[in-house]
Amino acid sequence: MAVTLLAAWFTGSTQARRRIIGFWCFILSNALWVIWGWHDHAWALIILEAALALMNLRGFRKNLGMRRAQRGNTERQ
Repeated sequence: MAVTLLAAWFTGSTQARRRIIGFWCFILSNALWVIWGWHDHAWALIILEAALALMNLRGFRKNLGMRRAQRGNTERQ
């Protein structure tokens, strides 16, 4: 739960770099929740976390692209 809260803190940032860190934290938290769900046979939790992990990977890719675009704009100036 603490990793999930940390991830939410970072993804709320206006800086793409911090949001990327947040998405890495979210992916880590997804893995931790899956481990816990596996241990407790909470199959719905595992399915939910797998779906959330896919959305977090999408957010990670989008923010990575934004970060590259920001770097390109600052290098041109």
